[in-house]
Amino acid sequence: MNVSGSVVFVTGANRGLGLAFAKAALAQGAQKVYAGMRNPEGFDVPGLIPVRIDVTDDESVRAAARKCSDTTLLINNAGIAALMEGVLDNNMVELSKHLMETNLYGLVRTSQAFTPLLSSNGGGAVINVLSDVTWLSIPMLAAYAASKSAAWSFTNALRIQLRQNHVQVLALHVGFLDTDLTKDFDVPKSSPEAVVKLVYAGLESGKEEVLADEGTRFIKSTLSNPDAIYFNPPMPG
Repeated sequence: MNVSGSVVFVTGANRGLGLAFAKAALAQGAQKVYAGMRNPEGFDVPGLIPVRIDVTDDESVRAAARKCSDTTLLINNAGIAALMEGVLDNNMVELSKHLMETNLYGLVRTSQAFTPLLSSNGGGAVINVLSDVTWLSIPMLAAYAASKSAAWSFTNALRIQLRQNHVQVLALHVGFLDTDLTKDFDVPKSSPEAVVKLVYAGLESGKEEVLADEGTRFIKSTLSNPDAIYFNPPMPG
């Protein structure tokens, strides 16, 4: 699918990777770019159309889909993360539920609301923003990793179902991004703009998965090995 001429809806588009997706789509000739966010008040980026959406709320998602019924490219970028002491923490269940509400069920809600529109508009594409922790979980990120692994599983099933409707589904896996949310982390980070460039190039070449950085590519390359990296991952600190 080509970004040029498409009508794009990006969730979590007020900052970071979501904003980079929205701006790049406009620069690449998208016909229209909807910038979805929970609170669009004060958002003023030339060329982007702010739309209120809370992916944890069914009616909010349905209302956004009704308003943006000409969408041909849905980018599920909205997501949340949290650190924890360890996988056996007392808050593991509640934190997992909290993260799943956005990172998994948010994808389900937007897919249910928007993908029929893509099909009726002649086909299109869905980009789901996932993570390298899909395959590499550590105790301090156990709840977050579980939500992203579940989102990967959903994405794979969605891809199979939507092929018959001429809708392409692409999964983005990426490690740390250089955004405000990670400014206090002393780790290698990818530029959001560079990641978006890779994703859009992958979309236009028909790819179904983009591994956006060297670390993510290495993690996936070990998955079938007897000593896969998830058995003994490098630990922070």
